[in-house]
This record gives sequence, C-alpha cells and structure tokens, in this order.
Amino acid sequence: MELVKKIIGVLAVSLCIISCTAQKKVSNNTLLWKVSGKDISKPSYLFGTIHILCSEDAIISPNLEKAIKDVEEVYFEIDLDNLGEMLGLLKKMNMKGDSTWQDLYTADEYDRIKNYFQKNGSQIPFKMLEKYKPMLAVSLMVKEGSTCKKMVGMEEVIMGKANSAKKKIQGLESMDFQAGILDKIPYKLQAEQLLQYIDSLQQPGSKDEFAKLVKAYKSQNLDSLELLMSEDDPLMKNFTDELLYNRNRDWAEKLEKLLPKKSMLIAVGAAHLPGKEGVIELLRKKGYKVEPVENKIN
Repeated sequence: MELVKKIIGVLAVSLCIISCTAQKKVSNNTLLWKVSGKDISKPSYLFGTIHILCSEDAIISPNLEKAIKDVEEVYFEIDLDNLGEMLGLLKKMNMKGDSTWQDLYTADEYDRIKNYFQKNGSQIPFKMLEKYKPMLAVSLMVKEGSTCKKMVGMEEVIMGKANSAKKKIQGLESMDFQAGILDKIPYKLQAEQLLQYIDSLQQPGSKDEFAKLVKAYKSQNLDSLELLMSEDDPLMKNFTDELLYNRNRDWAEKLEKLLPKKSMLIAVGAAHLPGKEGVIELLRKKGYKVEPVENKIN
C-alpha cells in the first residue's frame, strides 16, 4: 500500500507541475473562497491546494478547519479515500505499447536519466519507473529542490482533518481519467521535459526556485504563483485545454449539479482557481456568488 500511495503522489504532483500556469489575476490574496447564492441553501467552499510542500508549512487555518467541520462532504480532484481505485491505478501508469524510456532517448540521454535516479535514490525501482509516462517521474525530483526532511500535500493534511470530522471524501475526477490525461501528450515531448527538469536540478539556484514557489503559496498570492511558471513550457503551450481549461469547465458543470444538494469543501490545485477560465469565474458565470475568505494561519 505504501508504494501505491507514492505512485498516487507522483501522478498528483506531475499534473500540478504541468498545469500550474498563468491565468488572469485574482485581486484577493487568499486560497479559501465561499460559494453561495443562486440555489444554495448552505454555503460551500473552494480551497487552492499545492500537491507537495514541506510538512512544517502544511498548516490548516482556523477558517479552513471551520469550513471542513461545517460542510457535509469534502471533494478533491480525485477520491483519495478510495482504496480499490488506488489499486487499479497501477496499470495505468505505464506508457502504451510496452514502451520504455530507452525508446525515447539516445543511449547517452538514457544513461544520464538512469544514473540520476540510481545516484539519488528513487521511491520506485528504476526497472518499474522507466515504463511510466515520463512526466510522472517529475515529482520524484521535487524533493531535490527543497531542504525539507518530510514533504506532504495539502490534500493529505485536509483529508486527515476531514476523516477526524467524519466527513465523506469524494473526487471530481477518477484516477483513471487523470492517468489518461498524459496519454494525450506525446511521450517524446514528456521525455524531453523530464530530461530538462533533471538538468535544471544540477544548476545553481534550483533550491531557490522551489523556495520561491513555496513562499508564493504561503503568501496565498495567485499572481505570484503564475509568474513563477514558465510561459515557454511546450506542454502548457500546446495542451492547455487538456491539462487545465477542459477540466475546469467539467468541474464547474459537475458542481452546478452538486451545490444545490449538499455543502462541500472543494480542494483542488491552486492553479485551477484564478482567471476567466478558472473555477471561481466559471461558477460566477453560472450565477453563484464566490467571495474570498480570510485564510490566515495565525
């Protein structure tokens, strides 16, 4: 089970890294938003997460904790409490057609990739890892860009609070769907991105970039978060709809049906919240009132 949990983390972080991109500005610096009005009898809440963070920084604010206690259910991007779905995801990690990384790299590039994982130690055996879609491996290097002793996702912390409050956990998407997103992006392009990411970790200041990302998230400044993402990322340039916009629209449609029935905390990657194609604005267009809620830690 521990290996399965690690793989789930790999998928979540990979989607976060390649979908946290620039959208329109949100003037209010907060990650917590109240959804009310229209046909809602009891308010629901949106919260922007980050999928990997130093454990000492992953703190729940009093208002977020109150929101968890007040709502009936907690929704994440995927149902993190569904053991059967987690186990079924294992076979979805591999590239189609029995491809391996050896098929995507020159002999020299393959050796560089293999040596990197063997030298730094991987959570997943390399023989298994090299069959995975290349972008799934990105999260295994995220820790290299930090000085954390332990890293967690905000989802994990929120789920702990939700379980303690005996709240039902749900998902907006299936794990099968999320794993399939990366099949729409050419494996060769993913392989290029993986190699570039590994090379970037060897450069001076790589730890500073991670620190900047964490600082922007802790300050709850969505504008700063978007500026830290590469505007020239070919994945986002060519696959924005698949990675971000289509999913936001899909979620807004699902939420329009769910919001009148029950109160929820919807905790999704912070990049999905801002902009004209973000969840906040999409819900407003559907007639809901979405307003910022103070989310101070202390």
